[in-house]
Amino acid sequence: MNPTLVRWLQAPSIIVLFLWMIVPLSMTIYFSTIRYNLLYPERTGFIGLQNYEFFWTDPSFFPALLNTLVLVGSVLVITVVLGLAVSILIDRPFRGRGIVRVMLISPFFIMPTVSALIWKNMLMDPNNGLFAFFANVIGATPIEWLQDMPLASIIIMVSWQWTPFAILIFMTSLQSQDQEQKEAATLDGAGFWSQFRHLTLPHLARPISIVILIQMIFHLAIFAEIFVTTGGGPGVQSTNLTYLIYIQSQQAFDVGVASAGGVFAIILANIVAIFLIRAVGKTLTV
Repeated sequence: MNPTLVRWLQAPSIIVLFLWMIVPLSMTIYFSTIRYNLLYPERTGFIGLQNYEFFWTDPSFFPALLNTLVLVGSVLVITVVLGLAVSILIDRPFRGRGIVRVMLISPFFIMPTVSALIWKNMLMDPNNGLFAFFANVIGATPIEWLQDMPLASIIIMVSWQWTPFAILIFMTSLQSQDQEQKEAATLDGAGFWSQFRHLTLPHLARPISIVILIQMIFHLAIFAEIFVTTGGGPGVQSTNLTYLIYIQSQQAFDVGVASAGGVFAIILANIVAIFLIRAVGKTLTV
């Protein structure tokens, strides 16, 4: 086919995609440079970088940034480690393996809001939750999860929902592993850990990189679990950057400061993505 014709056929979709991306981004950058509070619509005008300075100097900013990094890092470690362990465990044939695989993957398809409500009311509730029931059975004091360990509670919720994603990717990749190599290693006397280190782990290097890249991008924007359960509290103990932007836009009604926070979040996400894409690229070229 004529290359020029191909470009003309692709042009409409590329233009629409470009506009779909650039228009919201341009509006966010524009609002971040003006004074725009919904409570005082008459007070407007260009103020340069003052919104960025206000967001940067907010006492909640650095705790929210730290919570974001801890949340993302913890969830990635938990999901990758558990995903690897479970995937290897169910890779061996056993009766009912198909049903077990479906059950393990199903939590990933639950909406984050529904998942958060289940954890909040049915599992972590200090009076009627399942964890409180088991604590009472053994004579222990039930833990007020969302009050005493808010960030850890969010990490548990998000990890529970995203571990099936890692399992799905790793499980699919393990099915393409060369079984003859494993059989030869077994005949040579290699144990489970030797096979895992020298055969399975190198084979899963690319899927692990992809899982980390995709989850990192999504976890930087975690919101529903925090909104439904802790509300960013107590204080700012479970507030991340996404929720801090929400506070500025929906509670303080300051669109300008919230837009500045959005631009900062975009920059942070792109910095992380660049490093991860380079790491993934090196893995894919091996």
